[in-house]
Amino acid sequence: MSESDLIRRASGGDAEAAGLLWQEHRRWVAAVVLAHKPREADLEDLLQEVALAVVEKLHQLSDTGAFRGWLRAVAVNTARATGRKQTRRKGLLKLAQTELADDPTRHDYVDPSGVERAERSRKLIELVGELPEAYRECVLLRCVRGMSHAQISAVTGMPETTIETRIARGRRKLKELAQETAPKAVTK
Repeated sequence: MSESDLIRRASGGDAEAAGLLWQEHRRWVAAVVLAHKPREADLEDLLQEVALAVVEKLHQLSDTGAFRGWLRAVAVNTARATGRKQTRRKGLLKLAQTELADDPTRHDYVDPSGVERAERSRKLIELVGELPEAYRECVLLRCVRGMSHAQISAVTGMPETTIETRIARGRRKLKELAQETAPKAVTK
């Protein structure tokens, strides 16, 4: 079944079609929400709000070809509205940490390199949270979701050249932030 068919069925109230649509798009929507959410907000709570908004408002979408842009707008608006409400929920970037780093404590044998890798991933996700919003979304969609510049362009509505620039600048800024937070060598 095509995406257009799923969208039409879901907008008509078909719960199964809505579930399939959400399952197909949830991961990249999570990266978008992650890029725009306040630090204190819980990602899973925001994703539930986005899913609810999709179910409630999908019937308002008249052009099925505009679904991805519409879904991105719903995700961004949900995340920003949470910031305006000054929600104080705990849980910083939980989904990205889970996807980027295996939890070495889940295994009987703890590989020291796995612990170090998990710690580096956690620190990197914290640094991504400090990026300017304009760079954060593109960097997350590219580096966490593995989306191509063309896919990011389709989701965000920005030209691919803008995407490339924001990713390059975001990576450069991440490197600067990492150097600023790195422990300084002690000299005698």
